[in-house]
This record gives sequence, structure tokens and C-alpha cells, in this order.
Amino acid sequence: MAAQINPSILSADFARLADEAKAVEGADWLHVDVMDNHFVPNLTLGVPVVESLARATDTPLDCHLMIQAPDRWAPQYVEAGAGSVTFHVEAAAAPVRLAREIRAKGARASMALKPATPVEPYEDLLPELDMLLIMTVEPGFGARRSSTSCCPRFAAPAS
Repeated sequence: MAAQINPSILSADFARLADEAKAVEGADWLHVDVMDNHFVPNLTLGVPVVESLARATDTPLDCHLMIQAPDRWAPQYVEAGAGSVTFHVEAAAAPVRLAREIRAKGARASMALKPATPVEPYEDLLPELDMLLIMTVEPGFGARRSSTSCCPRFAAPAS
């Protein structure tokens, strides 16, 4: 498999998301971190913004849902235009059913694990998934300057 370029919009200027997405045209995917201030102690954007972003770019959207009740919300992100939806197994009530529903709606189904969550209990789910994301930091804190330093386009402005 060839390397992919998947820039994150987490540190982008949210008032200029369409422009920020255009600035990385040619990327394989645009990574969209969705946080609800419940599953993680941070709040980002939701379905309406993803829908608007999908209309503003030809780059496929990879939505990483760091939210409670992904079983309820993940299908709406596919309908909003996400080509890939990653849900956290720690928050999913029925991960196999959710992965199948995401795929049935036409998107890639991916599962994320927090750093302390072991992979072994979920090995049987792997055939249902297109990607497995194993987090190396607790979800909800990706906007730290150190995590964006490799991507100056999306780095936080210097103070």
C-alpha cells in the first residue's frame, strides 16, 4: 500500500475551513476530528459543518468521531458527505453493526482505540473494518502545538 497524505483540519482557522481545505487539495483525505465535550473534554464541529465542508472540497473527508453514542450519529456523518468514519470502540454499543451500517451507506468503516484499550478483545472485528486507528495520545487533545508542528499550514499561529 502506498503512503497517504491525510492532513487534519483540527488546527485550521474554523472561520475559513473552505479555504483551508483548498490549501491542501491533492491530499488523499482530509481528516476531520469531531469532538463532543462528553466522550472527550473538547468540542469541535458537527454534522452541519461536515456537510458544508464536503460541498466545499473534492478531497474525501475522513471523520474521526470522538463522541458518545457513535451508533446514533455515525450514519449521519456518512449522509453529510464523509467518505470514511472512524468510531471509538469504547463508545460504541454495537461495533460490528455500526461498521456494517457505515459500509452499507458507502463509506469506509474504521475503529479507534484509546491508548489503554487492548486490541486483542477486538481482533474478531477486524474483517468488518477498513482501518484500525490505535491512538498514542488520549483523544481530545490533538491540537497541541507539538502535534501540528509537522504540518505548518495547519499549525497554530505564533503568539
